[in-house]
Amino acid sequence: MTQDEAILLLEYVAAACPAQRISEYTPDVWGDLFAPYSLDEARTAVIVVAGRQPFVAPADVITEIKARREERIELAHVVYDGNPLETGAQSLLSRRALVKAAADGDLQPRTPAAALGTGERLALPPGETGPFAGRVAAARAAIGQSVPKATAGVVNPRAVACRICQATPGNSCTTSGWARRDVHPGRLDDAKRIAAGLPPTDPAEDLAAEERIRAATAAFAAEDRLVPAGPTDETTTEPTEETT
Repeated sequence: MTQDEAILLLEYVAAACPAQRISEYTPDVWGDLFAPYSLDEARTAVIVVAGRQPFVAPADVITEIKARREERIELAHVVYDGNPLETGAQSLLSRRALVKAAADGDLQPRTPAAALGTGERLALPPGETGPFAGRVAAARAAIGQSVPKATAGVVNPRAVACRICQATPGNSCTTSGWARRDVHPGRLDDAKRIAAGLPPTDPAEDLAAEERIRAATAAFAAEDRLVPAGPTDETTTEPTEETT
């Protein structure tokens, strides 16, 4: 919010609360306090606050603004799968930009299933570091970058599909419908094989190998039970003739 917008906001406050005192320096203070917020969301918060009390304090308006922003973030169910080419700092900036877009109302509310199952990767477009300006940029961020490709020599588990939970490339693995922080071990193994220039393992072959291991273990245990008992540690002594 600019200083000119702060003056418009105070005119709105004066109309809602005629008895509230406003001095010549009030716009300067309100302009500094409401700089992080837009005029529209501040005016909406003023109406809510003025509806329950005779005077409008900046702290009450800011509290109302923050409550509505947190509500929009929660309803947007922001999911950021990350980008293996990003540094930790870049991933943090991307995540913060998405959260800000949701708080500003630039990301539409959606269910957790829609957030995880659309196949979209919520990442910043190339060359953009945020924060976003307007709904167009936020919409571009919601669409995200293209699905990552498996590259030889680079172990990127999210570039391949998961044969455990059937997650598509670019999406996180799930367990009981919830996104995992890590990937399934089988997906990581497939990514390692692709990076090494090998084809991914066949699930049927993995199952057959497990069955062979179980059968061999059972056979070994059965043979161990059939082995005859060996000599005991007890020693016997034979009588000896005493010499005279």
